[in-house]
Amino acid sequence: MLRYIPFLFLVIFISCKSRPKGEVLAAKYCSSCHMKVSPALLDKATWLKHVLPAMAPKLGIGVWDDNKYYPGKGGISIAEWNEIVNYYKELAPDSLKATTPALKADTDHFVVHAPVVEDTIYRATTTMVSIDPFTGRVYSSAENGHIAALYKWEGVQYQKVLDLQSTGVDLNWIAPDTGILTCIGNLRAVDQLSGVIWRVSPLSPEEEKVHTIAMGLPRPVQTIPFGKEYISLGFGHKSGGLYLLNEETRKTIRDVPGAIHAEVGDFNKDGYPDVMALFAYDDEGIWLFLNDKKGGFTGEPLLRFPPVYGSTSFQLADLNKDGKLDIIYTAGDNGDYSMILKPYHGVYIFLNKGNFKFDVDKPDFFYPVNGCTRVIAADFDQDGDLDLATIAFFADLKNNPAEKFIYFEQKKALSFEPHAVAGLASQGRWLCMAAGDYDKDGDLDLALGSYSRGFIIQDGYEPAWNIHTPLVLLENKKK
Repeated sequence: MLRYIPFLFLVIFISCKSRPKGEVLAAKYCSSCHMKVSPALLDKATWLKHVLPAMAPKLGIGVWDDNKYYPGKGGISIAEWNEIVNYYKELAPDSLKATTPALKADTDHFVVHAPVVEDTIYRATTTMVSIDPFTGRVYSSAENGHIAALYKWEGVQYQKVLDLQSTGVDLNWIAPDTGILTCIGNLRAVDQLSGVIWRVSPLSPEEEKVHTIAMGLPRPVQTIPFGKEYISLGFGHKSGGLYLLNEETRKTIRDVPGAIHAEVGDFNKDGYPDVMALFAYDDEGIWLFLNDKKGGFTGEPLLRFPPVYGSTSFQLADLNKDGKLDIIYTAGDNGDYSMILKPYHGVYIFLNKGNFKFDVDKPDFFYPVNGCTRVIAADFDQDGDLDLATIAFFADLKNNPAEKFIYFEQKKALSFEPHAVAGLASQGRWLCMAAGDYDKDGDLDLALGSYSRGFIIQDGYEPAWNIHTPLVLLENKKK
C-alpha cells in the first residue's frame, strides 16, 4: 500500500500545477464559505466592479476607490488576492445571455380580477398574500408610508383588519380565521432584532385579535407549527438562523443567515417530525434536519448551489408518482452584488433517487425564468398530474415582462407547456403568490401581490404596469 503514496502525491502535485494559481487559491479561501463559483457564472464587469470588491474584506483585504486593493490585517496576502482577481478577470465572459423563451399570452386558464385603486398616493408594497384554506378568504399585508397593516379582501374590495409593527411576510393558517403571522421587522438588509410572530384572529373582537408568540427575531420570513412549538426562519443579514421556539424558549437548529423557506414532515418515517430548509445566503442549498428524538436535530445538505444563484423557494411534491418526494426549486434573487440577468435563473425539478438523494449537476427539469421568485406545484387543471405556477420579481422587465407570471401545464411526465396570462403583465410586479380556492368552486385559484417600489436592475427602465395595484386574483377557469 505504501508504495502507491508517492505516486498519489505526484498526481495531486501535477493536478495543482495544471490549474491556474488563482483557481487553486479561490478554491482554498472562497470555497471554505460556499460552493466554488466558476468565472463563467458572471460577466467580467460584475466580477471586477461588484462581487470581488464585496468579497475582499471577508478575506482581510482592504478596498479603496471601489475596486482597488491593499493589504489588510489577518487575511490572505495581497499577492494571493491579486491572483484570484486575475483568475476571474481572464476567464469571465464579457456578457451572459439570459433569455426566457417567448411566451404565448392567453385567457384559457385564468381570469384576471384586479381592484380599482382610488388611492394613488403610495406605490404598491404588498409583501404577503394568503388564502385561508378553511374559508377561502384572501388576506394581504403591505407597508404604505411606513405604516404596516393586514388587509382582508372580499373579491377586489379590501379593508384593513390589523395594524402591524412591521409588514407581514407569512401567514400559516391553523384554523378558520386563525393563523400564525410572521412580521419581518425590517425589509432592509440590516441586523435588527425587531421581527415578531403573532397568532392572529383578524375577525375576532379587538382584544382577541392578536397573541404574541415571539419577539426580537432577526428578520423572520416563515413560521411553521411544530407540535406545541414552532419552526422559525430568521433570514437575518449577517446573522440569522433556523430556530425551534415557543413563547418561553428559542433553540437554534442552524446558526447561519439566509433561511428563506422550510417544509416539515416525517421524512425518514420514524414517527417524529423533521425539517427541510432552504438557505439563500453564501452557502446556498437545501438541508435536511432529522429529529434526533431528544429535542434536537442532525443536519445534512441535500442540494448545494453557488452563492450567485439567488435561491428563492422550494416545494416538495411527488412529480413522477413513484411514492418519493421530489424537490421543485427556484433561483432568481437579484438584489445583491450581481444584479444582472442570469441564464441559470429559473425553475428546477430534482427527482428523489431514493433516501432523498438528488443529482444537483443534472436537474431532471429546468426552465429559464429571469429572476424567478416562487413556484407552486398543484393540479390546477384537475387532470391528475401536477402543474406549476411561477412568479418572477426580477424578470426581464424590458424585453419579456410576461415572464413575471408563468403557468406550466404538465402535458406528460415532466413535460410542461408554459403559458402567460393575457393582460396580467400590465397589472403589477409580483413579489408574492398564494394558491387556494377563494371562490369555493372546487378548484385552486391564485392571488398575486405586487411590489412596485425600487429594485429596478435594468438601466433606463420605467415601470410599465399599474404601480398602485396591490393585488390581483387569478380565477381558475377549470370549473
